[in-house]
Amino acid sequence: MEEIEFTKEQKDAIVAKIKEYFESELDQEIGQFDAEFLLGFFTGEIGPYFYNKGLFDARVVLQTYLDNIDEGLYGLEKPTEK
Repeated sequence: MEEIEFTKEQKDAIVAKIKEYFESELDQEIGQFDAEFLLGFFTGEIGPYFYNKGLFDARVVLQTYLDNIDEGLYGLEKPTEK
């Protein structure tokens, strides 16, 4: 799997949220470098779990739609025997 990459704007927003979380929830100030380091860790080590969960959820939605289409197609079948 390729590494998860973010745009500069996305990365800046995520880093800001990490810094905000540390300040508000842990009452600790964290620098830009440390926040970016944590983002790298989360992206590389934890990100694949979220990515895989997203794929699983997408498969469930897609399978539901396919099942509905399949049912609809069976409903269009004409009887072949009298």
